[in-house]
Amino acid sequence: MTLEHIGIWTDELERLKEYYALYMGGIANQKYSNPLTGFESYFLSFASGARLEIMSKPELKGNNTNNNPQQQQMHLAFGLNSMHEVDEKAVLLRQAGFEIAKGPRKTGDGYYEFETFDPDNNRIEVATKYIESKC
Repeated sequence: MTLEHIGIWTDELERLKEYYALYMGGIANQKYSNPLTGFESYFLSFASGARLEIMSKPELKGNNTNNNPQQQQMHLAFGLNSMHEVDEKAVLLRQAGFEIAKGPRKTGDGYYEFETFDPDNNRIEVATKYIESKC
């Protein structure tokens, strides 16, 4: 069995699509719109084959449920190829005005990662395997 995709709700569909495309490398499909219900969504595909569906409907406008990041249980994790790439991504996001909540740091389970938040305050991890320096 494979995980087909992860879906998350947003009240700012275009903003969230741009974030995942620009900063996480997702390729968005054409927007799906249901004119009867107002439901809209994008699927973003990533190099690994993973897909993320971002969804919106009119009743969510101004009603984002992710405004307290400390109480969130879910997170999305994106992998990079090196610790240097993790550091570079943290700098890029910080310079773009996104909070870096933790890290970059070595974790107890052997990863090098940082934690941040997308524009809807969904928790994001960016990680790679920790490689001990031989210097």
